[in-house]
Amino acid sequence: MEATRTRPGSSPPVAMPRPVDAGIILAMIAVSILLIAMLVPFMIGGTNLEIVHQVPEGHVGVYWRGGALLKTTSSPGFHLMIPLLTRYEPIQVTIQTDQVKDIPCGTKGGVMIYFEKIEVVNRLNRDYVYDTILNFGVSYDKTWIYDKIHHEINQFCSAHSLQEVYIDKFDQIDEIMKDAIQRDCTRYAPGIEIIGVRVTKPTIPKSIARNYEIMEEERTKVLIAVERQKVVEKEAETQKKKAVTEAEKDAHVSKIFMEQRLMEKESNKRQQEIENEIYLSREKSLTDADFYRVVKEAEANSLKLTPEYLELKFIESIANNSKIYFGEKIPRMILGQSLSGNFVPKVSEIDHEQPLL
Repeated sequence: MEATRTRPGSSPPVAMPRPVDAGIILAMIAVSILLIAMLVPFMIGGTNLEIVHQVPEGHVGVYWRGGALLKTTSSPGFHLMIPLLTRYEPIQVTIQTDQVKDIPCGTKGGVMIYFEKIEVVNRLNRDYVYDTILNFGVSYDKTWIYDKIHHEINQFCSAHSLQEVYIDKFDQIDEIMKDAIQRDCTRYAPGIEIIGVRVTKPTIPKSIARNYEIMEEERTKVLIAVERQKVVEKEAETQKKKAVTEAEKDAHVSKIFMEQRLMEKESNKRQQEIENEIYLSREKSLTDADFYRVVKEAEANSLKLTPEYLELKFIESIANNSKIYFGEKIPRMILGQSLSGNFVPKVSEIDHEQPLL
């Protein structure tokens, strides 16, 4: 270590810097060049000078080296490639919508019409990216969607009249276009999936359009009249159903009242029958009792009214008389009929044998 000398009255000496190693300088220069090489591609993206590139989500990265398509593909994210030698393109593999605009076509009758816009919703299968790009290039959708739409629309228009294209079969064009495009894509480009086609109403000459407007106005009037007639018929039908319902309700109520009255009559009839049966049973019992009494009395009388008993009663009744009349006709009047011969002696015997008291 060297000593520094200072003279009296002079400023302190400045320390001399040490020499820098040349290897460190070269390393710093190399790092700077590398950083510049990595940052420049980001600043001039899209050129062949890129080293690091980004594949966005929903895309697949495809690569060309020396103009030849590589089978290697990359997923979304950051990737490295050799600048100047390798080129890449991001290919979308999610659902996308391609719009085909201003498509002219002539109908079967020779009328020129224009489809302002036709939208085709499609998707490229990730597994068919290499084959599709190899056969049809990055602009595969131009071949199988844009150009195909023009072709199919003209084919359809040339086979149909304006009435069919504009009115009768317009609602079928979407499915017809979808099936036609998908049929050829399935055969020649199987990686392309046609999800849907939306066709806008074509533009037709103003004079013809006015005729269709008038026709539509008349059709609208007819529809309004028909709907009004349906409303009137529906109201009449409703009133009819209401009247029928009311009548059925009244008839049902009347039927219920009638059944109720019939039940009351039946109940009264049954009650009267029961009362009659009770009365007849009671009268029959009384009659049977009287008959039994009379029979028994007759049986008793037949046993009781013997000749001796009758004679006794006759004598008792004669004895109870307070007056006695004498004369020739008295025996006939008093004794009478059978008694005079059965129980009382003859008058001549009485007159001659015993004096009357």
